[in-house]
Amino acid sequence: MATPKKVFKTIDEYIATFPKNVQSILEELRQAIRDSAPKAEEMISYGVPTFRLNGNLVSFAAWKNHIGFYPHISAIEAFKEELSDYEVSKGTVKFPMNKPIPFDLVKKMVRYRVKENLDKKK
Repeated sequence: MATPKKVFKTIDEYIATFPKNVQSILEELRQAIRDSAPKAEEMISYGVPTFRLNGNLVSFAAWKNHIGFYPHISAIEAFKEELSDYEVSKGTVKFPMNKPIPFDLVKKMVRYRVKENLDKKK
């Protein structure tokens, strides 16, 4: 269930291409991001759901065995201890499909990115 090669115009279009169980995870992740960055703009960038606020904030995508969360290298560094149970690489966190996503941690990371992006605006 890799990200389809279709070109999406909206996050709704993207989410609709997945099975219902994955759609609900993606919608919950989307809502956690919205709650933490209510002024962020939703868009599709590089084929995946992305939120922007004074630049790219975070992105996410569904894959065969995980949900990819892309909060920027700085957020991964800032939360590396809390992310120690997850596979991480440069700019990417992989949340396994068979475990609950730590939405509280996602929200903290998004708020961190909002502050970071707004601070660079000053």
